Amino acid sequence: MGVRGSFLAACGRRMATWRKNRDKDGFSNSGYRVRQKDLGMIHKAAIAGDVNKLLESILLGLNDVNDRDKKNRTALHLACAHGRPGVVADLVARKCRLNLTDSENRTALIKAVQCQEAVCASILLEHGADPNVRDMYGNTALHYAIDNENISMAGKLLAYGADIEARSQGGHTSLLLAVNRKKEEMVAFLLKKKPDLTAIDNFGRTALILAARNGSTSVVYQLLQHNIDVFCQDISGWTAEDYAAASKFQATRLRNDIRGRARKA
Repeated sequence: MGVRGSFLAACGRRMATWRKNRDKDGFSNSGYRVRQKDLGMIHKAAIAGDVNKLLESILLGLNDVNDRDKKNRTALHLACAHGRPGVVADLVARKCRLNLTDSENRTALIKAVQCQEAVCASILLEHGADPNVRDMYGNTALHYAIDNENISMAGKLLAYGADIEARSQGGHTSLLLAVNRKKEEMVAFLLKKKPDLTAIDNFGRTALILAARNGSTSVVYQLLQHNIDVFCQDISGWTAEDYAAASKFQATRLRNDIRGRARKA
């Protein structure tokens, strides 16, 4: 193969590994990669926002409203991902199936939330779309609203029955995800909804442990104000105080606050 060939092969393997790790939690890419050859007429019309063309494809018998492209995406998925509320409303009026999933087990609602298309998401929720479907990463639409720190969307999803305690593959509930990704305003919003403060991720970490581990001082203070348990240990036997002590970011202040709460307990 030669030195150059070996080098290129090694680079290829590293790139494949990077891509795999990059996408392991599902939050890396929001939109769809679209190739025209994968699409039917109805899918192209949905992407373009062309309601007349969409109607033409149905009336000519070229497509059904629920037809999928080569990536298992329906016209509804594509319209939501591209922010085409007129097409979404038309498809819903034609009784398309709202909860069909694409090749990553994502519904159109998940795509709308993931791509921050609030009008499209609202149309779907108002017509009965299920907010609790999990994709291949275990994420629900609410997880994506939290990752985007879209508080208004998170509130709407909760109003329509989204499960605040639904867990991703990493064991993250809504609160754990918000804490882990340092979404301070979202944490404040979720705490008002009274989530389970004893929830732990796959490594046995509570929200307080995650906040201390990340050096998120303001989040630690928020959680302490809600009387979260300061004595919990993760699977390594570490408490929030241990992580605060190990943190280089305002470690003394973090540790003292957690110790102060422990003394009061």
